[in-house]
Amino acid sequence: MAEAGQFKPEEHRFGPTHWFEDLKVGQTFYINSRTQTEAMFAAFQLASGDNHPIHYDREYCKARGHRDLLAHGLQVAIQGAAGAGIFPHVIGDSLIGFLEQSSRFLRPVYVGDTLYPMLVITELTPGRTTGVVAMRVTIHNQDRELVMDGIHRYLLRKRTAASN
Repeated sequence: MAEAGQFKPEEHRFGPTHWFEDLKVGQTFYINSRTQTEAMFAAFQLASGDNHPIHYDREYCKARGHRDLLAHGLQVAIQGAAGAGIFPHVIGDSLIGFLEQSSRFLRPVYVGDTLYPMLVITELTPGRTTGVVAMRVTIHNQDRELVMDGIHRYLLRKRTAASN
């Protein structure tokens, strides 16, 4: 155990950095489930500026056949943010950046629905000093229905002699 004067904040982390070469196709990274509350709808509306009544007016929604407030697609997509799970903690200092994402919205998400995001590595494309990790993002609801899927791509560093 380190003495109080020997504490190093840079060592206060989830675990050691995993580099591009340490990852495997099929590896999964779950993200905690989240119930879509009215507060989340309001926060998304505030942050996005989207003021369409389908996202905040119950009577408008019901008149159009929806059971409650309908989540914006991007509100659903952000539930798959890798930073909300363990992936960025596992890769640590190897992360260079988030390159791209795609999303397909397959079923409606309403206020009160609980979403279960998951990331699965589907492809590893090595470069000379870096590599691109492609991950399938899936989001299921409390009824086990797939409501969204898509792809995320991240640029990671490969291990160097200095990182061994």
